[in-house]
Amino acid sequence: MKEVLLITPPFTQLNTPYPATTYLKGFLNTRGISSYQMDLGIEVILELFSAKGLAEMFAMAGGDGRRSENAARILALKDDYIATIDQVMAFLQGRDQTLARQICTEEFLPEASRFAVLEELDWAFGTMGFQDKARHLATLFLEDLSDFIVECIDPHFGFSRYAERLGRSANSFDELQDHLQKPPTYIDEITLKILKSQLEETKPKLVCFSVPFPGNLYSAFRCAQWIKQHHPGIKLSMGGGFPNTELREVNDLRVFDYFDFICLDDGERPLEQLILELNRGEEPLVLKRTFHRAAGEVSFNNECALPDYKQSEVGTPDYSDLPLDEYISIIEIANPMHSLWSDGRWNKLTMAHGCYWGKCTFCDVSLDYIKLYEPIAARTLVDRMEELIRQTGERGFHFVDEAAPPALMREVAIEILRRTLTVTWWTNIRFEKSFTMDLCRLLQASGCIAVSGGLEVASDRLLALIDKGVTVEQVARVTRNFTESGIMVHAYLMYGYPTQTVQETIDSLEMVRQMFEQGILQSGFWHQFALTAHSPVGLDPVGYGVIPEYKPISFANNDIQFKDTTGVDHDRFSYGLKKSLFNYMHGLCYDWPLTEWFDFKIPRTTIKPNFIAQSLDQEDFTPPKVNSKILWLGSSPDLKTFNGRKGKPQVTELSFHSRKSSFSIRVDQQNAEWLAEVLGQMSKGKHTISYGELKRSYEKDQENFELLWYSKPMDQLREHGLLVV
Repeated sequence: MKEVLLITPPFTQLNTPYPATTYLKGFLNTRGISSYQMDLGIEVILELFSAKGLAEMFAMAGGDGRRSENAARILALKDDYIATIDQVMAFLQGRDQTLARQICTEEFLPEASRFAVLEELDWAFGTMGFQDKARHLATLFLEDLSDFIVECIDPHFGFSRYAERLGRSANSFDELQDHLQKPPTYIDEITLKILKSQLEETKPKLVCFSVPFPGNLYSAFRCAQWIKQHHPGIKLSMGGGFPNTELREVNDLRVFDYFDFICLDDGERPLEQLILELNRGEEPLVLKRTFHRAAGEVSFNNECALPDYKQSEVGTPDYSDLPLDEYISIIEIANPMHSLWSDGRWNKLTMAHGCYWGKCTFCDVSLDYIKLYEPIAARTLVDRMEELIRQTGERGFHFVDEAAPPALMREVAIEILRRTLTVTWWTNIRFEKSFTMDLCRLLQASGCIAVSGGLEVASDRLLALIDKGVTVEQVARVTRNFTESGIMVHAYLMYGYPTQTVQETIDSLEMVRQMFEQGILQSGFWHQFALTAHSPVGLDPVGYGVIPEYKPISFANNDIQFKDTTGVDHDRFSYGLKKSLFNYMHGLCYDWPLTEWFDFKIPRTTIKPNFIAQSLDQEDFTPPKVNSKILWLGSSPDLKTFNGRKGKPQVTELSFHSRKSSFSIRVDQQNAEWLAEVLGQMSKGKHTISYGELKRSYEKDQENFELLWYSKPMDQLREHGLLVV
């Protein structure tokens, strides 16, 4: 028996658990509250995509009825799908890796419409190895089956969402309520069967659904409906990203026929308080940021005066109970960052709560998850990384920050190097000038492989209007620093921002084209601007040239329909922007005129064809600050002294060896001995000193440190890992 059952409803990711329940379970551990967690999404997928599951699905689809040629082909090949599905799933789970060669023969898997893209995408594979190519082919195999399910079984199905439309901008509860009165779908039946089994095993007093996205909402309500019907004594609560952003104004009593409580914002204190109050068993309840039914109406209860827990107090995420070895790793090759998202098993952590910038006008900066910024100490973070490695056996980390703070990233990287910890990690950032070449090299040395950040609209006027705090030139130099350090860069791109003109859209595309052509971006994605209720634009639409179309709110409130006072039809640019970006990501069509991407007339770009190249050349020299940290990523040197020729003084050679190469520098003996001592202390980044301390150390016995610092031998050391951060 467990006091609390934590559930992520279908569907989020196939390759790794969504982290909300792991965070909550880790916190409950610190409070001595027993809990069990389950990812219903992966469990439903594993049940459905099995020989038994497909046999039942095809039997349900039957042989009659009108269907597309593609669905008819899949149904005709049902025996082949049933015969291969278990082996394919095992392969995608990291087992039976020898199957890769058989998959790559292209004779093993049954093929339907998704495989038609193979000829078009041959150029995108390059010399992809057997394992990656096989995973891509297996992904197409699953997507064919998904298409069949959508057409013949359940039109709401999707691998990373379910019935998403019902949760998007659902200002009224009516449509969702209507669907919940219909018989359960085939996907619902699988979900409820698994849920029933888990409830019988854990016998919880409280079931908490974490609903991160609109695509999880319907399943959460369907599960809650079933629990209310069959286990009326169990209390039900909902929290997570969706209610935090969308359900802040809920007032429809029917919602509380399904859920007893809806908790907002950071879940630790509200959940603990809810558990304590339920155990107390007396009215009135004293809750923290929680909606519930009271006296026949919806009540927002925030009577608990206790503060939220600090990030240092919430404990380490706990991945126990989750079937970590059964998640499947798929490969999408169209977008490198999306491939990273879906390929591999990542432990999820957060460097800081909220956003240290917190100003972008399109973002929900008025809500606590953005507004309340609280970083976590680097040592605590790396302690948690080591604990998660012991828990999960995985050394990959995705820091899920709104924007990871550069100063904290630096400290985390130094701490990783100090502990000689081998990890792989990636995160989201702002493209700010703090990301110097040396900082990027430090991050890469600590295991950072990729960053994603918002370039948004590549127009300085609009970046200022967004209050992004960066310029296009600055973004170009930062992305160059990351790229040249060996870190992949993904840019979030935006079109349709209020008052954006057609000319600015075209100029933004030209900026993006040049950045890919210069090789300083490797991945990107265009998003159309969405007006959200809790953003500065949503709170003051008139001030940003937007005419909102408000609707009565009784359920969800986030996305708001609007008209741009400029009258520009931004929708028509969507296809051309995305098609051009797909080609640029694969190194193609840089020489095409921008007019080729659109089937309507567009203006010529006003951006100079070498704008980005010139931006990269304009690097300002910045001398080290007294408190700048100095690190040496190389090894301790070997010394060898040579007699000078023709009366010249002796010189000493310092030889250095790295995993890839060797190099040497020559200086006089006194400088050599000093360098050997300080570099030995700092070897492999295990120790840092400030620039001021380094200067004082040198000038104890010698004069004019700057003459040495800016000498050719020191330039060589900086090229090979002497960093100023």
